[in-house]
Amino acid sequence: MEQGRVFIAIVLSLLVFLVWDYFFVPRKPNVQPPAGQEETTGKAEPDHTPAQPAPVSPAGEPATQPVSPTATAPAPEPRTDGPARTITVKTPLYTADLSELGGNIKGFTLTEYRETTAKDSPFKQLMSAKNPLGSVRLDLPGVNMKGMEYRADTENDQITVQDKSQSVTFSGTLPGGVIVKKTFSFSPDTYLIDLTIAVKNGSDHPLSVGPAVSLVKYESSDQKSRYGFTGPSGYINKKLKQIKLKKIAGYESETGNIGWIAIQEQYFITSILPANPENMTMRVSMEKTADKSALIHNQLIAPAATLNPNAENKFEYQLFFGPASLKLLKTYNNDLQKIIYFGWFDIVAKPCLWVMNFIHDHLIANYGIAIILLTLLTKILLWPLGQKSYKSMNDMKKLQPLVAEIKEKYKNDKKKINEETMALYRAYKVNPMGGCLPMVVQIPVFFGLYRMLYGAIELRHAPFFGWINDLSAPDRLFHFSFPIPFMQPPYGIPVLTLIMGATMFFQQKLQPSMGDATQAKMMMFMPIFFTFIFINFPAGLVLYWLVNNVFSIAQQHFTRGTNK
Repeated sequence: MEQGRVFIAIVLSLLVFLVWDYFFVPRKPNVQPPAGQEETTGKAEPDHTPAQPAPVSPAGEPATQPVSPTATAPAPEPRTDGPARTITVKTPLYTADLSELGGNIKGFTLTEYRETTAKDSPFKQLMSAKNPLGSVRLDLPGVNMKGMEYRADTENDQITVQDKSQSVTFSGTLPGGVIVKKTFSFSPDTYLIDLTIAVKNGSDHPLSVGPAVSLVKYESSDQKSRYGFTGPSGYINKKLKQIKLKKIAGYESETGNIGWIAIQEQYFITSILPANPENMTMRVSMEKTADKSALIHNQLIAPAATLNPNAENKFEYQLFFGPASLKLLKTYNNDLQKIIYFGWFDIVAKPCLWVMNFIHDHLIANYGIAIILLTLLTKILLWPLGQKSYKSMNDMKKLQPLVAEIKEKYKNDKKKINEETMALYRAYKVNPMGGCLPMVVQIPVFFGLYRMLYGAIELRHAPFFGWINDLSAPDRLFHFSFPIPFMQPPYGIPVLTLIMGATMFFQQKLQPSMGDATQAKMMMFMPIFFTFIFINFPAGLVLYWLVNNVFSIAQQHFTRGTNK
């Protein structure tokens, strides 16, 4: 009976974890505009902030301009030599659209990834058309750069990067003669992009310059929470900092050694990496949009430095717009691989990811089979624990007739039933907890695999066989035009999930019967409940659970055969 209670507690804890993880949708976060910026409401309002006069030193000379987000100069005048152009840069890995309006990246398409598994599906777009600001936006504290237009140093609107790196420089002049240049350098064989920002003081007084470069991402209001982090993050003082969307409003900026800042989604990353990370500041904010969604801002602010008249300061960065692939990020040797984090069980998940990729890359190029082999390897490593657990369960099952006699004899005295039952276990040297404790030890392994299989980009659009053409999506045989209760679209027959439920039911039959009728009914209901929960889980995760059940059943049969 005690074993049954512990087992039910373990299973219920697992169910709570899975249900909360998959179906919990956070309350809509409070959104606010970033510091020094008005709310975006679908219609831009004119900026009426008066220009702040330059402070004057006691000697009568102009002092260094203060770094203040509230002190703003007049907006720059639009260019008069034609409308702002879009420069499209194509490499073997991606296509980037850069706008002369702001000198920002307004579109970024990964040409090795698609939006869906359909053959004619468009390539993966990392930036939404509903993001009017673009990304890699530049701000100078104390300067109103809203609507600033740059001029590209190329007459070509299309640039193809094939054999060698190529650069594009955007130049613009601010009121007072401050010249700003943004130079993007693209290489054909990497997702890393070099960015140099040059600020030249063309005024007649010193300026305090500390550029702020922002990542901006559109976040739809109807996006549901999934297991794994989505939102802004940074690598600050050698530690990963992730800010959940609902906590952005209360987040304060942080200053320190910032290796990079990023905005993450489940499978892709946009990131800025400064060449000099010392004394950088990360500031995160959100602003609401006209469709009641939000724009996430993650801003990297360089420390202010005095810039004398006619002097120029350069600030160097690298950008990464690409897949959240641990294998790829490790090759860059810039700590960006630290962004791949599988939570509490990261220490288990990452070795499992490495093994899965090794099997795929060196044995058989099918991630479905790699998951099967990984599951088999895990069962072999945990075989002693499983053997001990199943042996204990088998011993308990043999004693069930004697336990039933005790209950019949002392059916009106629960205390006596417990005493006699425990005496029976001691007589036969059976530990009622022996079947559960090994299972508790295996829980971290399960959760590590769960996190890895749910978040690994390797499984995105990875086919297995037949109708399973995406291990990161729920399996559906046939597609129905009508909705099915509790099932997320597309609607169809979840074959793997149904088979998994059947194996759980069969495995449950092999367990020792519960002494308590209520517990017994609850345990028999578990396979149905798990099937219901897994109906919308990725096929790769369902495949792991199914194969694990099959191997567990085989081990239980082996244990029973050797323990007769």
